[in-house]
Amino acid sequence: MAADHAGDAEPSLMEKNTEKIHVPDPPSASSSSDSDDDKPSVVDSAKSKVYRLFGREKPVHKVLGGGKPADIFLWRDKKVSAGVLGVATAIWILFELMEYHLITLVCHILIATLAIIFLWASASTHITKSPPNIPEVQLPEKCVLEVASVLRFEANRGLALLREIASGRELKKFLAFIAGLWVLSMVGSWFNSVTLFYITFVLLHTVPVFYEKYEDQVDPFAEKAMVEIKKQFAVFNEKVLSKVPRGPLKDKKKD
Repeated sequence: MAADHAGDAEPSLMEKNTEKIHVPDPPSASSSSDSDDDKPSVVDSAKSKVYRLFGREKPVHKVLGGGKPADIFLWRDKKVSAGVLGVATAIWILFELMEYHLITLVCHILIATLAIIFLWASASTHITKSPPNIPEVQLPEKCVLEVASVLRFEANRGLALLREIASGRELKKFLAFIAGLWVLSMVGSWFNSVTLFYITFVLLHTVPVFYEKYEDQVDPFAEKAMVEIKKQFAVFNEKVLSKVPRGPLKDKKKD
């Protein structure tokens, strides 16, 4: 009996010992999980420090305003983007190659549209088919007021910028604005307005989508170019702009 009790007691002692002994988890698993958790933050911080063209912090889609216009310029819907570009190309061919005029084109479109609808409505009285349903089109007052408000805001902002440039307080803005107008006048002498608008439209349909695709390769070159431009402008500022006498308006602004 004592042997039986001893046999019963031994397993219980072994069970107690095994319960007391705790094998810790290998540190590699926890450290690897921690390192995996830390990797995204390290990658995100590295991405945030990457130079982006013109110092942008938003994606290209957001820079273009988002919504449908950005989707068209970035070819999110290839059918819509191709259709818009095709319509612009057709308009350019009509105006530039076929030497159509805007008023003539609008009048011819209205003549054709009104003639088709009129003949359809007249023929429907002699046959059993129903006449065309011509919808009543009206411009909503809210939409017109919103467009007018936006145009008014942009016009006031442009006039304020022109006033600030002409006041003599910002020499850099003045020179940049004059240089921009000079470049625009040179480009305008090479092309007429229709061709210039068409080239701008094509560039908006090609440059953003290629930049979004290859931005990681373009941005380093842009960073080097901006650094070189800043160096040259610093030399120009030291040798030329710093020697230009300041107007009295700048002193009044400081006071």
